[in-house]
Amino acid sequence: MIRVCELFAGVGGFRLGLEKSSNDYKFVWANQWEPGKKSQHAYDCYVSHFGKENHINIDIAGVDKKEIPDHDLLVGGFPCQDYSVARTGAKGIQGVKGVLWWQIREILKVKQTRFILLENVDRLLKSPSNQRGRDFGVMLACLNDLGYSVEWRVINAAEYGFGQRRRRVFIFAFKNNTAYANKVDETNLRNWLHQDGFFVQQFPIESTNLVDENGQVNFPIESKKVDGEGCIMEYDDIVDVSDTFKMDFRNSGIMTNGRIYTEQTTPLYNGKFTLLRDLLETDVDETFYLDSDEEKLEKWKYLKGAKKIERTSKTGHKYVFSEGPLAFPDPIDRPARTMLTSESSVNRSSHVVEDSQTGRLRLITPMEAERINGFDDNWTNSGMPQKFRYFCMGNALVVGLVTKMGNSIKEIIKEENNNSINDEVAITK
Repeated sequence: MIRVCELFAGVGGFRLGLEKSSNDYKFVWANQWEPGKKSQHAYDCYVSHFGKENHINIDIAGVDKKEIPDHDLLVGGFPCQDYSVARTGAKGIQGVKGVLWWQIREILKVKQTRFILLENVDRLLKSPSNQRGRDFGVMLACLNDLGYSVEWRVINAAEYGFGQRRRRVFIFAFKNNTAYANKVDETNLRNWLHQDGFFVQQFPIESTNLVDENGQVNFPIESKKVDGEGCIMEYDDIVDVSDTFKMDFRNSGIMTNGRIYTEQTTPLYNGKFTLLRDLLETDVDETFYLDSDEEKLEKWKYLKGAKKIERTSKTGHKYVFSEGPLAFPDPIDRPARTMLTSESSVNRSSHVVEDSQTGRLRLITPMEAERINGFDDNWTNSGMPQKFRYFCMGNALVVGLVTKMGNSIKEIIKEENNNSINDEVAITK
């Protein structure tokens, strides 16, 4: 049995993905809270599928971390926020109030979880714009101080056969006192990314030439380089990282004992790709069609089209805002574009397709939105408003990615537990 705690659970994408992977996963605790909302629709949806047992609906900041059950794996898709910190009295450290990363940090300090799988938007690696890499650097420093090694990969789900061009960074962390961590060779971190590491087992990558035509290593780093294999994070405390750290994090990387190696990798996939047409319903209700309102249809065309608009900034400076055209309707012979929480509203990012039966333009349905993320049909049809069904899918992850990761985690923890049993037997002898 693999005991799992799920943070920021939403409608249960992590849980569904892991349980599709194996019945070895047992969720011993989960938390979901939508701040400022009287109706907790995501929580209600989660409960409709998994029950209320060990699932709480309160602000995570109000949870006594000691009361969280012991667990082997902590999972969650947490918001990208301001990770800057400052010193308080008696040399304490205080992050920006309400930033949920600090709640994760507190849980790890108390529970000493062996393995962690987190998900976030890929801009986390580059934020903020005036100190690129600071936010992720703060995270890595926190985990380093707590005794973790960390591997990350930005994964575009469509590039591994799934039905959405959704790009997210996944972060797998593991305690340095585990048998798994002992496999990391600090003198060859590139080998970990390409052969031995967590992500490459389920999401293979092409071999790349690390040296460009000028003989320069292809991962620019604004920290002390060590043996051409990365850099060492040098800092006095987390505040020092927050104030000064900059780094050009690439889409793949590993940090162990403060040493960072990062590289731009290319996915390698030879399987079948899922196209938007594979996910569309038939006999769609009339309410989803657009051609009954000519004025609204013209607005759709305008929003999707190229435009240049003169605007004035707050300081009175005039400038031209421009954007290129989007395909209208969306091509169905490709994976879907990234869904946002505004899906189905009249805006540039919403999907509009030509119905394969009628030839008419329409929005995607809530069930199609679920399919695009890999959820079971009508997963969110649990009493929540239709608009919020789209909102939940805009916030969700691609379930199949987690299923693949779950396959790897199961084997890692199985080997970890076997090593523990062997150690105990050796001690008794």
